[in-house]
Amino acid sequence: MKVEVTNISSHGFWLLFEDKEYFLSYTDFPWFLDKTIKEITDVQAVSKTHFYWDILDIDLSLDMIKNPQKYPLLDKLSQPETT
Repeated sequence: MKVEVTNISSHGFWLLFEDKEYFLSYTDFPWFLDKTIKEITDVQAVSKTHFYWDILDIDLSLDMIKNPQKYPLLDKLSQPETT
């Protein structure tokens, strides 16, 4: 299973897997925002539905990438804390 980051922009990055591209916005996935190209592109397909960024110790399912709104914990983590 081959997975590849095909483009990185100031808004997020595109992940190519099984001939489909998925956009991961920094709004939905803020852990990638200030990371280097090497850190973002070091991704492995652990299974047909699971990806792992070893350097960053981040793992995401394909469903999380397609539907971040379905995962309140993801949404909660992307919101800035208020004091």
